[in-house]
Amino acid sequence: MKYFNESLFAVTVCDEKGIIVYMNDKSHKTFEKDGGSALIGKSLMDCHPEPAKSLLTKMLIENNENSYTIEKNGVKKLIHQTPWFEDGKFKGYIELALVIPAEMPHFIRK
Repeated sequence: MKYFNESLFAVTVCDEKGIIVYMNDKSHKTFEKDGGSALIGKSLMDCHPEPAKSLLTKMLIENNENSYTIEKNGVKKLIHQTPWFEDGKFKGYIELALVIPAEMPHFIRK
């Protein structure tokens, strides 16, 4: 996954038990105060408070997607969490965190 290393968005990957198995450079920097690259091998359950912890538990069971936006220190981000599979078997989640403008055009295509 080294093609994600220098991307402008954070990529964090966990396994089917919620253990972080990969973080790109932007993810390391984003979570630097929480340990950065030292988070690899740690449980996401230890990184999230309620109600996120309960949502994560449910996601690991149901393998569904989750998307939302956040704003912190004036920076707005889109967070998209999607399951990943290998040979049809659920293997965990990939989280993409992208900085987005405060106001964004929205287009409906036909």
